Amino acid sequence: MKILLSWSSGKDSAWALHLLNRQHPGAVAALLTTVNEAMDRVAMHGVRRSVLEAQARAAGLPLHVVHIPHPCPNDVYEAQMRAAITDARANGFTHAAFGDLFLEDIRRYREEKLAGSGLEPLFPVWGIPTGELAEQMIDGGLCARLACVDTRHLDESFVGREFDRSLLSDLPVGIDPCGERGEFHSCVYAGPMFRGPIALRAGDTHAVSPFVWRDFTVLTAESTNVNDRSGAKADQTIVAANQTIVGADLQVGPRNP
Repeated sequence: MKILLSWSSGKDSAWALHLLNRQHPGAVAALLTTVNEAMDRVAMHGVRRSVLEAQARAAGLPLHVVHIPHPCPNDVYEAQMRAAITDARANGFTHAAFGDLFLEDIRRYREEKLAGSGLEPLFPVWGIPTGELAEQMIDGGLCARLACVDTRHLDESFVGREFDRSLLSDLPVGIDPCGERGEFHSCVYAGPMFRGPIALRAGDTHAVSPFVWRDFTVLTAESTNVNDRSGAKADQTIVAANQTIVGADLQVGPRNP
């Protein structure tokens, strides 16, 4: 068994990795992510390539990047993904795993696209009630920040917030606790799927209606020393910074959680 995991940089794919590591130790052999080639950021989530690569290092797994244009027609997206699947089969992968939770149309789409490819789909977090799942993630040590918010469902003040019980209690009625309907997307920086936490700098927000993104960069030893000398406060793994997000892909095929 050799698993290629669809990786979005967010909490659901990270928890899927955690469960797969427990259920099939050593079977997950790589992460697969779509990156907006114009912005060099994870599609939809808007997470920087450098943060994505830090996540892969923390997971101890190679990262396979599928570059997509912006904007990206669905036929181009599907052609790029077919090439990635063909390459995966040539490299001995037997399964493709996804962090989908309950949206039947997205699961059906993935199953249809993988049919006959030689890769068997896996959905390790499928069907877990999302309120229960959110609690499991938090209790299990997963740490994430909201990287993107759809302001048709949530106020923009939610972007950048910690995914914790305080956030869950503040979500309006009708918002899925895991944001499975696209209400929000997250960026994971710590958890049992990682060898250690990733230190992030939280920067500015950027809006392209109806979405708002919070920018995150990897905190380096050099930038830490600069902050220390200037008297800036580094709290946990997130500190303030003056970074500006330059854009993200708004909609490309089925989203990765």
